[in-house]
Amino acid sequence: MIEIKAPNIIPDTKDKKIFLAGSIEMNTAEDWQHRVVSLLEKEQVVFLNPRREHWESSWEQKIDNKNFKEQVDWELDALDASDYIVMYFDPNTKSPISLLELGLYATSGKLLVVCPEGFWRKGNVDIVCERYKISQFSSINELVEHLSGLFS
Repeated sequence: MIEIKAPNIIPDTKDKKIFLAGSIEMNTAEDWQHRVVSLLEKEQVVFLNPRREHWESSWEQKIDNKNFKEQVDWELDALDASDYIVMYFDPNTKSPISLLELGLYATSGKLLVVCPEGFWRKGNVDIVCERYKISQFSSINELVEHLSGLFS
C-alpha cells in the first residue's frame, strides 16, 4: 500500500489507484481517510488522499491563489487518474465539493459511495446513485470489505 497526499506527485503505476473523496471539513469531519488506509494497509493499492498535511484555512479560495489552485488541480488530476473513487459523506458536514464531485463523476463507473443516515442531502445522493447505478455501502467497514474483495 502506498498513500499519496496532496499535493505530491501522483505515480504512474499499474497498481490500482483509489481516490479518497468525501468529507474533509477540518475539525468537523472524522479522518475517515486514515481509517480506510489503515484497514487496507496490506493491499497492493495506491491511495490518493486529498487531506493535505499542511493546509491553511486562511488561504483564499480563488483561482489566483497559488496554493488553493494547486490543491484543486491536484484533486481533479487524482480523480481522473484513479481507478476507483471512494466517497464518504460525513453526517456532521455539508461537503459541497464532494457533492460537486459526485455529479462530475456520476457516469464514470468509478464511484463507491457511503452516505449514512443524517447527511443533510442523503436523499439527493441516494437518487443520483440509483439513477447512475453507483454502488452504495451502509458503512466504511462494508465498503472496505468490498474493496478487499477487489484485490484478492
